[in-house]
Amino acid sequence: MSLDSSLSIASGGLASINAQFALLSQNVANAATPGYSVEVSSQQSLTADGVGLGVHTGPATLQINQALQSSVMQQNATVTGLQTTQSSLQAIDSVLGTPGSGSDIGSLLGNLQNSFSTLLTNPSGQPQQSAVVASATSLAQGINTLSATYSAQRQAAQNDLGSAVTTLNSTLATIGQLSNQIVALKPTDKGTADLENQRNAAVQTLSQLLNVKTIEQPSGDLLLFTANGLSLPTSNGASPFSIPNGSTAAGSFYPNGGIQGITLGGVDVTSQMTGGQIGADITLRDTTLPTDQSALDEFSQGLSSRFAAQGLTLFTDPTGSVPAAGGTPAQANYVGYAGTIQVSSAVTANPSLVRDGTSAASAATGFTPNPSGGPAGFTALISNVVTYTFGTQASSGVNQTAMNTGGLGATGSLAVPFNATGDTLSSYASSLVSSQAQQSATTTSNLATEQALQTSLNARVTSVSGVNMDTEMSKMLTLQNAYGANARVISAVQAMFTQLLQVVQ
Repeated sequence: MSLDSSLSIASGGLASINAQFALLSQNVANAATPGYSVEVSSQQSLTADGVGLGVHTGPATLQINQALQSSVMQQNATVTGLQTTQSSLQAIDSVLGTPGSGSDIGSLLGNLQNSFSTLLTNPSGQPQQSAVVASATSLAQGINTLSATYSAQRQAAQNDLGSAVTTLNSTLATIGQLSNQIVALKPTDKGTADLENQRNAAVQTLSQLLNVKTIEQPSGDLLLFTANGLSLPTSNGASPFSIPNGSTAAGSFYPNGGIQGITLGGVDVTSQMTGGQIGADITLRDTTLPTDQSALDEFSQGLSSRFAAQGLTLFTDPTGSVPAAGGTPAQANYVGYAGTIQVSSAVTANPSLVRDGTSAASAATGFTPNPSGGPAGFTALISNVVTYTFGTQASSGVNQTAMNTGGLGATGSLAVPFNATGDTLSSYASSLVSSQAQQSATTTSNLATEQALQTSLNARVTSVSGVNMDTEMSKMLTLQNAYGANARVISAVQAMFTQLLQVVQ
């Protein structure tokens, strides 16, 4: 082998080592960067007619396991979706209370029942009459507060959707820009690993918004799809996703009920946006919170109508009326009623009506109101309220009309997850609170399980694709030794050239 060949090979070796040192430095610098995949380079021995010509260092590539990456993306969507749901339900928990806590609907109802029982022992007592009105007011206000919390969380889900869609569009644009750079560099000998790492980080952000799948093309481009097969646009000039700002007022619903969906190029794609933050917000807005609200509306209407059936219009809407049941759908006349239920202004102004009654009973109890100047110890109404309003029967031998559990909401498409057949007001209230509390507890439990799985998957990804400092330091020592050896070859060749020149001279 000639001295020129030796010098060329050694110089090429040094260039290769320099490139590997640069790559090693990049890995070490990004050891703590979330989602960073270690970059590796390939070396290929060069020969001609069996004679070695040195080494060729290829462009850096990512050390990555695509199957693991896909699993992590799916888990990201699951965890973020549960976190979004948990945040909303925990805000409700703080208002919902627990059965028997004193502030929950069941406890407030129990206070009202106790105040009527106390009034029965002294019907003419003004403090006892006022105590009934105060208990009724506390119950109505508790219902209002819980309803307002549902409304606030539903609006928060709508607002969060707007923010998430904005992030979705910006993330897709970033992925598209990086893909364009990668595609442009692929035909050259320049590496794209750094760009691919940046793109992978953007895809991880995307996976928190939606359940997404990726397909990498030979050109270096990356195709993105939702779990339902909707193609996510990343090319320049593509129509972005959009969702109008909107109010989730009582009685509004999606679709065609005042709440707009997510569109892509003018086409509604809401049903294809599942998983992650966006999917959770859609479920909260359109199903979970409206169902919770419908259960409270049903309780409020049942409460009002069962009192009115005994001859005491105690709870009404702001117009002084008790919303009628039997609409189509079932709650057509009282969607959102829990947000406006109040103690009758007539009763508030004249607490003695809780003894005397406001009208003849619609139930078969034979009740007529105590006339002005009637007996101060009149107990017929109070007795009927204690026996029937809070009981399982509307009158002797006649069962209460069961409150609806299905066909609820503005569209009649919702159903509560508990049975209310033959329920008393108290048992319905307890079922409502318990069911919604369990909903939150289940979400929290599922989140803990899924986060543990996410941690495990991330650890596996790190073991495959993360930067191992021991490995990098070992490589550095190897490269240092190789660098010294190649440098000595060059030094020896230079010395031999010098000696040859001296001989020639």
